[in-house]
Amino acid sequence: MPTLVALDVVDLRTVLREYRDALRAHREAINRLNVYPVPDGDTGTNMALTVESVVAEVEGAPETMAATCKAIAHGSLMGARGNSGVILSQILRGLTDVVRDVERIDARELALALSTASAMAYQAVMRPVEGTILTVVRESSEAAQHRATNGGSLVEVLEAARQRGGEALDHTPELLPVLAEAGVVDAGGSGYLLLLDSLLCVVDGRPVPEPAVVAGPDLSRFGEHLEHAHEGDVSALRYEVMYFLEAPDETIAAFKDVWAGIGDSIVVVGGDGLWNCHIHTDDIGASIEAAIEIGRPRNIRVTDLHEQVEEERWVREADKEPDLPPHADEPVSTAVVAVATGDGIRRIFYSLGVQRIVTGGQTMNPSTAQLLEAVEHAPADEVVILPNNKNIIPVAEQVGAQTTKVVHVVPTKGIAEGFASLMAYDPEAPSSVNATAMTDAATSVVAGEVTRAVRDSSCELGPIREGDWLGLGRGGIEAIHAELPEACVGLLDVLVRADHELVTIIEGEGATAAVTRRIEHWVQEHRAGVGTEVHHGGQPLYPYLFGIE
Repeated sequence: MPTLVALDVVDLRTVLREYRDALRAHREAINRLNVYPVPDGDTGTNMALTVESVVAEVEGAPETMAATCKAIAHGSLMGARGNSGVILSQILRGLTDVVRDVERIDARELALALSTASAMAYQAVMRPVEGTILTVVRESSEAAQHRATNGGSLVEVLEAARQRGGEALDHTPELLPVLAEAGVVDAGGSGYLLLLDSLLCVVDGRPVPEPAVVAGPDLSRFGEHLEHAHEGDVSALRYEVMYFLEAPDETIAAFKDVWAGIGDSIVVVGGDGLWNCHIHTDDIGASIEAAIEIGRPRNIRVTDLHEQVEEERWVREADKEPDLPPHADEPVSTAVVAVATGDGIRRIFYSLGVQRIVTGGQTMNPSTAQLLEAVEHAPADEVVILPNNKNIIPVAEQVGAQTTKVVHVVPTKGIAEGFASLMAYDPEAPSSVNATAMTDAATSVVAGEVTRAVRDSSCELGPIREGDWLGLGRGGIEAIHAELPEACVGLLDVLVRADHELVTIIEGEGATAAVTRRIEHWVQEHRAGVGTEVHHGGQPLYPYLFGIE
């Protein structure tokens, strides 16, 4: 194919489809660049889902540059997931701000668009950190501007941007010690370079690099070989979940969107109200809850892919999500929307006055559109959102600009903070008053959580082995142990002071009566006068959450 000297609207749409396909293919490789050794909403998944939303929006828009750019901006905003998705949405919106009024995008227009994209990406982050996607975007845009200013063609501008961006990505470990310790490059920057690869594919016919194989916890090779082709498709996810789903056909697209955030090897086939569903995932509960929200799953089968044994216990324990409580539709001055997963946690939130709950948390970050829908259905003109996860906060902060309702975000980073914030909730007070009081209440609680390391790593406490239990506090990893009870009491030994009054224990998947008794006995023995209170939360991935007051 001849090298293009400018991109028209058809070319731009082709770039987006190439980028979507590239992120789909590279999603797991980018996810494995996550340096924190706990399950989290992964960068590759979030970027891929964001661009999926963009392409879907574009395909429904008229084939003009202005309409296409409008669709890119709206689709990226509404579909942004996680911090990386929000930053990517700003990059895409920055690009469209420049080119929406032209018919063809030449070298100078593209260079200016990349510079604007970089500026908007930095604006999206309250405290920009170098060594991240921001650095990669900025350096690539600077190279593009320099080449365009010196008369470079469209392909030369893209080559300059891609080369400098690749060099910037390779140097991210020098700017962020946590990357150097893990032996990886920045995940978001890796995902951004695929956009430049997609542009070069359309402009000059160059193939988009193939993803690397994900073969285990040793991530050091990705910094060097992420762009090199490898054969095979190895999933690091542990469980295979299969069931038949009775649900309306029009609900399946959203169902698959949720599943895309929690696993891979996804197959959903059928129609006319009956679907055969298959997924590989580490989050069994969420994979079943997604079906319960739209219909009725049956013949559920869960297989442990590591040990090849049946896990039918999940079939027995998969309870239906609680119905909305009576207060959920009663008009109030300020309503609350909370993000949560786990039947027990939902019930607790409802009992504390929450009107709407959006399913989500670790590994399954809801989109702006999902949060917006909950806000619109809440029975008040003013709404407070509780994200209950640090990765969901930037997404929640996009909602206010998309609705006529007044929206405030209380930046809760965990379930314990969400519960504590509701102690200050007054449904008849203005949202601004509630937001201030609830934020103060959330910050007053000491939160902790215990989860399992998903890869080898290290921290100030020492080496971390895949499968170790990690006790996490606001300061990071506070305890490491091969046994769950020891990790729990090790974390509490750091977090609980003698002047505290109560430790709230929220049991999740993996909690046992014996471990809970051990925790309670430890508190009684080592923190005299501090009481304990136990709730069943049912949350996946985190067997114990703690709130300390």
